[in-house]
Order: sequence, then structure tokens, then C-alpha cells
Amino acid sequence: MSVPRSDRTALGRAAEALAAGWLEDRGWLVLARNWRRGPGELDLVASRDSELAFVEVKRVDAWGLSSLSDSVGGGKRRRLVETSKLFLLSHREFECMKVRYDVIAVRGGRVAAYLEHAFSERT
Repeated sequence: MSVPRSDRTALGRAAEALAAGWLEDRGWLVLARNWRRGPGELDLVASRDSELAFVEVKRVDAWGLSSLSDSVGGGKRRRLVETSKLFLLSHREFECMKVRYDVIAVRGGRVAAYLEHAFSERT
């Protein structure tokens, strides 16, 4: 039985809100949520010190942590990188920051895993 799209969207947004709060508790400033341009959407964009993190948020209730790395496959990575480049073109104030791509897994109302530098621009 599949979950209706509106329910999946609401669950995804709740996971993103939880992830944003988790990042903020660790000193990150969340600059954008659900930023859309061109090929895709950036779940979260956050900065801390001289780093800018583009963070993909994944709910893992259904498929578990073992396949977390597979959940952001090559096509998804390319879209995230291309969308992050559009973000940087729109926000030149961040162009001198070190860029990274992270993945946060949310399960059962908490952050279950945080993969820093989960992939690089050259996917």
C-alpha cells in the first residue's frame, strides 16, 4: 500500500524541520530550506565558519540506514550539484566558502545518521 503524495510531502517536510533544528543545535546557520531552481531542490543550505553545506535530508523509516548511501544515487547527486551551483550564482556572498555535500537520515523523530562530505562535486 502506497502513502499518498501529500502525506509523503508532509513527512518529508517534518524530517527537514527536524534536521534543520539538529544542525542549528550544532552551530550551523540554516540559510535556506527547499530552495528550488533549475534541475532540482536543495533540502537545506547551512553555513558554519567558512563552510557551506548543501544537505540532503532522507527519511529512513521504510528502507533503513544500510541503503542510505544508495538513496542519493548518481543522478540525484548531479542534480544536487547543479542546483547548488545555481544557488551560489544567486548568492555571491557565499562564493568564497568551502562547499560540501552532506546527507542527514531521520528515523523515528530523530537524526539517525549524519554523513558529512557524503559526496563531492565530481560525482
